Amino acid sequence: MLFLKKEDIEASFNMRDAIDACKEALKLYSEGKANVPLRTNISVDKQAGQSLYMPAYVEDEKDALGVKIVSVYPKNIEKNIPSVPATMITLDAETGIVSAILDGTYLTQLRTGAVQGAATELMASRDAKIGALIGTGGQAECQLWAMLTARKLEEVRIFDIDFTRASEFAKSMEEKYKVKMIPCETAEKCVTGADIITSVTTSKQATFSNDWVKKGAHINGVGAYTPEMCEIPKETIKAADKIIFDTMDGVLAEAGDFIQPLELGFVSREDYQGELGELVLGKIKSRESEEEITIFKTVGSAVLDVYVANKIVEQAAVKGLGQELS
Repeated sequence: MLFLKKEDIEASFNMRDAIDACKEALKLYSEGKANVPLRTNISVDKQAGQSLYMPAYVEDEKDALGVKIVSVYPKNIEKNIPSVPATMITLDAETGIVSAILDGTYLTQLRTGAVQGAATELMASRDAKIGALIGTGGQAECQLWAMLTARKLEEVRIFDIDFTRASEFAKSMEEKYKVKMIPCETAEKCVTGADIITSVTTSKQATFSNDWVKKGAHINGVGAYTPEMCEIPKETIKAADKIIFDTMDGVLAEAGDFIQPLELGFVSREDYQGELGELVLGKIKSRESEEEITIFKTVGSAVLDVYVANKIVEQAAVKGLGQELS
């Protein structure tokens, strides 16, 4: 059994690898080759905590099986330990024996960035030069990395409700990725004229205005993951030419951005074209002109965790990374 820390994952699997793995995972999902049971949530009331279990099985040349465990323990902050610890467990699909344990926090950041990168690669304008990133929390760097992997951007504008944090993030990322990063004091300055807009927040109201979205822009909604949350304006959703989800069932059950306009009758179910896996398979169309506005929404799926984790384990084993546990 292999134990992989964040550093082991970083050394064995880059964003390009993760984007390709996410495309394949969602293709298999859309082909009906993945078994993804409903998430199990156990409340631990005594500690004001909860533990979530997200399993999946994916049929492929080498089948993938596993479960991600994410706990939410707000009181952990008082103990100076992570309040949302996560662990990924992969199993040998032939025997059911545990094959590896991975840092689930970094895995989640990597695959969440990568699925956005996959969508950006398939949907954004080929000539995209300006990126906009809204939100500089724990998911932000992998979101930025994915945008830069999918397109050769000349600059990325950064907005956060805390301008100091946006400035510090921009400075750090410019040094790391050698691409111009511009911290913005307003979301309007960040979004106006951007070719690719990625929002990764837990906001309950739109993080930008439809008036700021240029023709031909591609938008990624990454952060809002409950029916009450909303990042993308309903006017933008109505105006969009293509709207694609990671999983249709997941988004329509969890993402307020797309549930609320439906309930209001502002859009119809037919306005949502389908899943990214169907796009990979060629069953639905992507961008058809440089003027189209395209939207991708992800709420995540265990199929991504399990498939990407298994690919990481394969690469780590080849490179001799990680610690063998008996």
